[in-house]
Amino acid sequence: MSELTFKDFETDQEVRWCPGCGDYSILKAVQRTLAAQGADPANTVFVSGIGCSSRLPYYVETYGFHTIHGRAPAIATGVKLARPEADVWVITGDGDGLSIGGNHLMHALRRNVDLNILLFNNEIYGLTKGQYSPTSRPGTRSPSTPHGSFDAPVHPGRLVLGAGAGFIARAVDIDQKGLPEILAAANDYRGAAFVEILQNCIVYNKDVFDDVVNKKHAADTQIHVRHGQPLTYGRDGNRGLRLDPRSLRLEAVVIGENGVTEADVMVHDETNHTLAGLLLELTDPLPTAMGIIHRSPRPAFDQAFWQHKPTDRRARVVDLLRHGNMLDRRPA
Repeated sequence: MSELTFKDFETDQEVRWCPGCGDYSILKAVQRTLAAQGADPANTVFVSGIGCSSRLPYYVETYGFHTIHGRAPAIATGVKLARPEADVWVITGDGDGLSIGGNHLMHALRRNVDLNILLFNNEIYGLTKGQYSPTSRPGTRSPSTPHGSFDAPVHPGRLVLGAGAGFIARAVDIDQKGLPEILAAANDYRGAAFVEILQNCIVYNKDVFDDVVNKKHAADTQIHVRHGQPLTYGRDGNRGLRLDPRSLRLEAVVIGENGVTEADVMVHDETNHTLAGLLLELTDPLPTAMGIIHRSPRPAFDQAFWQHKPTDRRARVVDLLRHGNMLDRRPA
């Protein structure tokens, strides 16, 4: 069998996003990940809700469901329970997933259903022409907030950590090296894997993440965390994060100044729930955490579900889902 490439997961559909949209980069990263992992298109399912991001299932040569606003996690849960052997991906955005779909997202994470949940966060409603979203920053001017938003925004990472997510990661849409690595790790995780992708809406919220992702200063505004490695960053790699014993928060230090050594810098432990919370709290002037921030294995809901269902019961349920209503059938 020849080695797969991203082209094996391209469809014949015209990709229809605005020129320059970050979704193009995410789509390519998804296709590259599927190829690298040798994914079986007949055993892979993409489920989306409503929004620009939710067009993605049309463009991936697998099974796909373009569903209803905010309900993709619920429908994906049904798919996973019916076909536990399938790789199921959920595609959502900050509006679809954190507003009308917030309750469904929370319970999919709480239950730890084996889903790969990709949240495209551009801090705006793009499909409906630029209204502010749950993640929009205070002061955001939009058709629905012409004088600037005064809402307190939702923080995706803190929300999903509180909901019990066992896998939390963050990446940038244009990172064609780091993003596929994170997507592969999410797919390998047995349970609900949540990946926030900072995505640029070129039309309605252009460069909203420029302060973090601009290549000119990204080395100082991002910290790429790796399990078991010191939390260091910076153009010269001499900056790090340590725990302030007074505030119990992370603070930036410069290795080699004021007696600071690398031994003072914290080491990333992706199984540490408390450290994950601290990393997700980081805001300017501290760097934004990128990579796998939290990964802690626990039993998956779908696995436990079938362990408590006799084999004959599973056969009947699958038969019902595949071949029609069994309720009217009577024993011979």
